[in-house]
Amino acid sequence: MTISKHESGVSTPVEHGHDEKVIQEDKVLELQVESVAFGDVESAGFDKQQTKKLLRKIDWALIPFLALLYLLSFLDRTNIGNARLANLEADLGMKGLDYNVALAIFFPFYVAAEIPSNMMLKKTKPSIWIPSIMVFWGFLCCMMGLVTNKAGLLATRALLGISEGGLFPGVTFLITMWYKRNECGLRMAIFFSAATAAGAFGGLLARGIVEMDGIGGRAGWAWIFIIEGIATLIIAIAAYFVMQDYPDTAKFLSVAEKKEVVRRLQEDRSSLADEFNMKFFWDGLKDWKIWVHMFITIGIYTPLYSFSLFLPTIVKTLNYTNNTAQLMTVPPYIVACFCCIAGGHFADRHGQRGIYMIGFCIVAMIGFVMQIATQNPSVKYAGTFFVASGIYPNVPQGVAWNGNNIGGSLKRGVGIAMHVGFGNLGGAIAGFIYLTVDSPKFYKGHGILLATTTMSMILSVFMTIHLRRENARRDREYSKKPEEYTEAEKEAEREMGDNASFFRYTV
Repeated sequence: MTISKHESGVSTPVEHGHDEKVIQEDKVLELQVESVAFGDVESAGFDKQQTKKLLRKIDWALIPFLALLYLLSFLDRTNIGNARLANLEADLGMKGLDYNVALAIFFPFYVAAEIPSNMMLKKTKPSIWIPSIMVFWGFLCCMMGLVTNKAGLLATRALLGISEGGLFPGVTFLITMWYKRNECGLRMAIFFSAATAAGAFGGLLARGIVEMDGIGGRAGWAWIFIIEGIATLIIAIAAYFVMQDYPDTAKFLSVAEKKEVVRRLQEDRSSLADEFNMKFFWDGLKDWKIWVHMFITIGIYTPLYSFSLFLPTIVKTLNYTNNTAQLMTVPPYIVACFCCIAGGHFADRHGQRGIYMIGFCIVAMIGFVMQIATQNPSVKYAGTFFVASGIYPNVPQGVAWNGNNIGGSLKRGVGIAMHVGFGNLGGAIAGFIYLTVDSPKFYKGHGILLATTTMSMILSVFMTIHLRRENARRDREYSKKPEEYTEAEKEAEREMGDNASFFRYTV
């Protein structure tokens, strides 16, 4: 058995039964990667047209399928909002805050799973770990359709949180292992736009599935969980065969293309450490900048989950029937999807993140003010478009911004998991934002979310100013520009991460 190493530092066994040509290609790639590591960077690059073609090839191999996985993940955690309109509460004997507790219980378990899951992803392979957690959560989604009381619903929601916890931070980490820092934002935006698609598709799908009410002795809401869980299981099985791991093990790339992807990443990451070492785990926990991003994120995720879980309920209060309310939730998500992708594209093109975070926060704040300032149903419905268009784009913007500014792959994996994990605690808060006693005006809920979004905007302003000043300080105090450092000089600082003198932050 031959052992080959990929960029992540994980050793992969190659069976003797493999074609000799494949083994020879792996050996050639190792030699080529070693030559790049010792300074042969300039001679290895593709021209602009070749690079564009390579990126498109990677995009088509990775992003559509990853987006599909997140669509299923978001659909399976938020379909309880659609099930509520199909008499979930009455059938399970839920009263008072029981529904809010059922929403909230998902998130502490979801958060607890994120850092361990990303470390397991680093230890194993994405093509094994991610499909495995998908099988678990698809099964649990089906089980939610079989529960007969609120205790069963709470138990399955908690387990669903554990199993889904690894997907978003895991895929985000995986994207950073394929693309340069200024290329991640658009890809993450396309990936996350699946959440908006899940919101739109979930309303349409739920409207159709509830017509199965009574089939097999199951209520319409139960069939929402069962059908969507089965869909996840089918895609999970396919994922074992379709998912890619890392660039230097990708079967769809030629040897020359693998070499170029590795070269580009090394050039972008400035030769920072990529091995598994607990030192970098503790570095992530102690980095105050990651903690600021965590508070920015919880200010975004709290309205995100509040919006996605309660939009059907809010729309229903605008004098629509249950079935019409399911359909009326679709248009805001379509607009949010467009804003999500457009924001990622322009942020990558301009090489900036903070200013876009600030702008989208302001858009969402306008939407919440529209909810509070009037009881006109048309204006309030228009406000949901502003909220969706401001909140959803800031999720990929935020995780790309944080990920761009963390040096070293393990620290980046931990930092992204901290970022996403803390933000997802907003989901636990979201379960108690919109209470039945506050219907139909929901002033308290809208006011809380306006406050959290304002907090995120203020912290984004602070981080933008700080990072600009820090880059300017490094430019003044260090005699060399980042591109002027030799490989030997970079190697001397490889364990310093984003504190290395040649590292510059994305602002």
